[in-house]
Amino acid sequence: MATPHPLTTTASGADVRVRFCPSPTGLPHVGMVRTALYNWAYARHNGGKLVFRIEDTDAARDSEESFRQLVDALTWLKIDWDEGVEVGGPHEPYRQSQRHDIYRGVIDKLIASGALYESYSNAEEIDARNEANGRAKQLGYDNYDRTLTEEQKAAFRAEGRQPALRLQVPDEDLTYVDLIRGEVTFPAGSFPDFVVVRPNGIPLYTFVNPVDDALMGITHVLRGEDLMPSTARQLALYAALIDAGVTTFVPRFAHMPLVLGETGNKKLSKRDPQADLFLHRERGFIHEGLLNYLALLGWSIGHDRDVFSLDEFIAAFDIENVNPNPARFDQKKAESINGDHIRMLDVKDFAERTIPYLAAAGLFDEPTHEQLVLAFRAAPLVQERVQLLGEVPGMLGFLFTDDIAYEADALKGLPANAGELLDACVAALEPVTEFTPEKIQDALATALVENLELKPRVAYGPPRVAITGRRVSPPLFESMELIGKDETLRRLRLLSETLAG
Repeated sequence: MATPHPLTTTASGADVRVRFCPSPTGLPHVGMVRTALYNWAYARHNGGKLVFRIEDTDAARDSEESFRQLVDALTWLKIDWDEGVEVGGPHEPYRQSQRHDIYRGVIDKLIASGALYESYSNAEEIDARNEANGRAKQLGYDNYDRTLTEEQKAAFRAEGRQPALRLQVPDEDLTYVDLIRGEVTFPAGSFPDFVVVRPNGIPLYTFVNPVDDALMGITHVLRGEDLMPSTARQLALYAALIDAGVTTFVPRFAHMPLVLGETGNKKLSKRDPQADLFLHRERGFIHEGLLNYLALLGWSIGHDRDVFSLDEFIAAFDIENVNPNPARFDQKKAESINGDHIRMLDVKDFAERTIPYLAAAGLFDEPTHEQLVLAFRAAPLVQERVQLLGEVPGMLGFLFTDDIAYEADALKGLPANAGELLDACVAALEPVTEFTPEKIQDALATALVENLELKPRVAYGPPRVAITGRRVSPPLFESMELIGKDETLRRLRLLSETLAG
């Protein structure tokens, strides 16, 4: 049986160093955030360090806008990092595009150690040799240039050819122990010598990514399952980096399960609404709720428990306890967990978080002092009733407008004698001098439930629609108190007149 590289790190505790290294392309998505979350939690659990660096070597696709969105996403989620872009550190710069001189130095060391060699073969020549040797075309490069003589190299250069640089892969099995999946072996000959530097002198991602990990002392590489096939090449490169004196150890690897869409067995697409991190924020997820749910995409804190704080998550999390099987994104469960976290917030904190959503819904621009007071007084009425902050404007919108719009389903559900009930409400409330929820309830209960012998569900439906325009709303008596006696009576009369007209 093959054995892992003897210099595989044994780092633990404060010596743990992990990294989050996305490419700045497109919008941040939940799969990317799950990767950041697990790395962050593993660093915090061990008392180690999280490095945030940017893999921006693809000039055609990378953008500064995407980079800013990445920083915005992590900042909103309160996933902080110890070294990297924006905060600096001992291994600057943390953008690949600014590290070309560093890569050149490593390339020179690998050439000197004999790990890299010049390769002049083009695709057509490789295909022709494979065909002539009865070798399947899909096997690709045949390691032909390993043994080129200086005369052959000179002849190619005389033709004007520029060489790529390939890593000479060990002719032996390569094995590592995946922290999630156990022992994995790549048999000798299962992949050929591979290009690490293009003929134009630019190193490939397959080179710069492990080199950055080596130079930055990354001890644990925690990443998605889709990157697992590249581990073989990284192990080969690490062996060469150790031989050349660039690093002293091989990191531990862990490959996290895929996140599937709600239906089917396909990986959650970046174009899927469930993948759009900022859409979740726009709809009203709070960072505590979303991170709690994302933590469950491959891990659990216990068989009978889904809701936990971030501190509890950090204390319990270990990458070795992640399930290797694919995880499915469940929108309803995510929203339910978010609702649980909303209810765990201090009411003042909850109220403050609702203000941007009330503003985004057009209920006010810059809220006045009176509007803020109203929002803070109303917040406790809906905190127990919403799963997303985006639901708050619909629940509280009636407080910030004099022009009530009646929802169709609310009008449809009114009884035939709704006008009479509304008139009875007006008559009952006009004499009330102390306009508190208790006094309001006493007056309406006497008029509607006792005198008219109505069930509360029937009795309070028409005044609820009159006050809020909705069939489902915050508690009725508290809502009346918030808008005041005069406005309450005006709205009751208005719906009664609307129904009569």
